[in-house]
Amino acid sequence: MSPLAHVTPSFQKETFVLNLGPQHPSTHGVLRVKLVMDGEYIAEAEPVLGYIHRMHEKMGENRTYAQFLPNPARMDYLSALSYNHGHVCAVERAAGIEVPPRAEYIRVITTELNRISSHLLWFGAYVLDLGGFTPLLYAFDDRERLLDLLEMVTGARLTYCYFRFGGVYNDIDEEFIAGTREFVQRMRARVPMYHKLVTTNIILIKRLKDIGYISPETCRKYGATGPVLRGSGVSYDVRKNEPYSVYKDFEFNVPIYSEGDSMARYMVRMDEMLESCRIIEQALDKLPDGPYKAEKVPKILKPPKGDIYCAVEAARGEFGIHLVSDGTNTPYRLKLRSPSFSNLSLFAEVSQGCLLADAIAIMGSLDLVIPEIDR
Repeated sequence: MSPLAHVTPSFQKETFVLNLGPQHPSTHGVLRVKLVMDGEYIAEAEPVLGYIHRMHEKMGENRTYAQFLPNPARMDYLSALSYNHGHVCAVERAAGIEVPPRAEYIRVITTELNRISSHLLWFGAYVLDLGGFTPLLYAFDDRERLLDLLEMVTGARLTYCYFRFGGVYNDIDEEFIAGTREFVQRMRARVPMYHKLVTTNIILIKRLKDIGYISPETCRKYGATGPVLRGSGVSYDVRKNEPYSVYKDFEFNVPIYSEGDSMARYMVRMDEMLESCRIIEQALDKLPDGPYKAEKVPKILKPPKGDIYCAVEAARGEFGIHLVSDGTNTPYRLKLRSPSFSNLSLFAEVSQGCLLADAIAIMGSLDLVIPEIDR
């Protein structure tokens, strides 16, 4: 069968196949997109996955609950603490473990710092993909300060494994609190600077505005979540709609833009960095005293028979864990729901008929992390 046999007849005479990836700067990982091109326009796009599949779910089913703790951070390495958070939340609910309030506040503070660092990296890399180099340097200047703070308490700068069943690995100190407050004030001044430097740039506006429209119906069809969904005007954020941890204690807005184009998704993430600053500041003000981890958590967990689903709002959308326990020290089934897989799935439909250059802008606006797709 000819590789173009499935292409509509009008395209068959003058189309050609172009591989975008699996080694391409704009795919930011090992992702291959097979494009059938009609000149400069995309007739058909087919994402091809599997280049770095590591069987995380199966690893979760042949290891004890504690042995799987480092794995979630290896899926979305840019939003590692959200994945770490989702995993411990699921196991704690299944095993009935109570988490001290101070530990929950520390989890929220560090997770929101991690969300900002993820958005900063996306911001710098996205503009770089579109031809602007300087904003990457500004974004990494801020991100390095964040990584210093997180390294202070987690001991790592990327693939964090800081949360434990019943709390966190260690407590935060006054140096971390002072440094975090200073960073929050810095970010409040930096985001307007980013808007002045980048958002109002006419080249960026021309590259993003009215490009890559995604309707709310398309988001629902493919299960898109996070900034992709909120950029299409749908107000859904797990932290608000299904509050977990202590998020219900904080006042924050869920940024919504109804335009549905690449610029709307860009604006959602820029606004979210400021909302994360609001959450962090409130959490620091209300930080309770007390233990940072629960006492008498068994070293070998054996949750009672049953199943549970737990979801958290990661930087790219809803990350969910469906855990089935058979009463032993390993899960009977561990099913993971990652946001980038759903967000990438709509790319084929949205990019059809677009210019090749616009496909790069659309893909970047989805903020994909390939290891959590190829988990």
